[in-house]
Amino acid sequence: MITAETYHVPVLLRESVDGLDIQPDGIYVDVTFGGGGHSREILSRLGPKGRLYSFDQDADAEKNIVADERFTFVRSNFRYLSNWMRYYGVDHIDGLLGDLGVSSHHFDDETRGFSFRFNAPLDMRMNKRAGMTAADVLNSYSEERLADIFYLYGEFKQARRLAKAVVGSRQEKPVVTTADLNEVAAVLLRTEREKKDLARVYQALRIEVNHEMDALRDMLQGATEWLREGGRLSVITYHSLEDRIVKNVMKSGNAEGKVVQDFYGRITSPFRMVGKVVTPGDDEQQRNPRSRSAKLRVAEKI
Repeated sequence: MITAETYHVPVLLRESVDGLDIQPDGIYVDVTFGGGGHSREILSRLGPKGRLYSFDQDADAEKNIVADERFTFVRSNFRYLSNWMRYYGVDHIDGLLGDLGVSSHHFDDETRGFSFRFNAPLDMRMNKRAGMTAADVLNSYSEERLADIFYLYGEFKQARRLAKAVVGSRQEKPVVTTADLNEVAAVLLRTEREKKDLARVYQALRIEVNHEMDALRDMLQGATEWLREGGRLSVITYHSLEDRIVKNVMKSGNAEGKVVQDFYGRITSPFRMVGKVVTPGDDEQQRNPRSRSAKLRVAEKI
């Protein structure tokens, strides 16, 4: 049985919510509801007039909805943050929290194809109701496009060889399961790096299937627009691609990290960084292996 506790173990729970500097009557957004751990912690710090809007596009997450009149669940990709804030008549938000990447539930669900540990259909969609699956990507993209995905999103050094192997294999039979993909990749993997390299390949496909980088850019742009002066942005990242985008937005106001200076040469940005990058301690890493690569960044709207 899936419960909120087993669906997803929240990472850097106290630190990320502390970063929001919760105001009891404030309006907050959790763009990655999952098992609801971060949302419950936010609600515990809100007063009777506070509001929390939590996003998740995965229907499975709805089983963890919080029964609280201050809480609104938004079944949507967080890239549409601005649309939904307008829909609900919100004028501004006082803080936004994002725990990026994939939930524990997705990795542990043997049917979704997120993990190379289980033989399952190569799906990988966060939203099972729409979009291309990982199998669709592998069997329809050109060799060059596949190589780009494996290299750019997985930082996989043998991206071109793997793309060629996939295209060659699918001419004999479609690559439709995790076992199929593992078999194609096996000849390119060294035993001592097999798990790490497979993780990179699966990460690349997952990012492509869910358009994660584009969605992240859109969400951060929305957060920049909707946060009030003094509002907080608290974001947990797990790999260098998403961390680079978050860091760039917090330091320069744009995903590319393009620095804009005023007439006097002073760097202009809608944010100021709050504190240093926070990483999980040894105890949390042992309790929750997913947290090992986590980084928390917090910024304040100025």
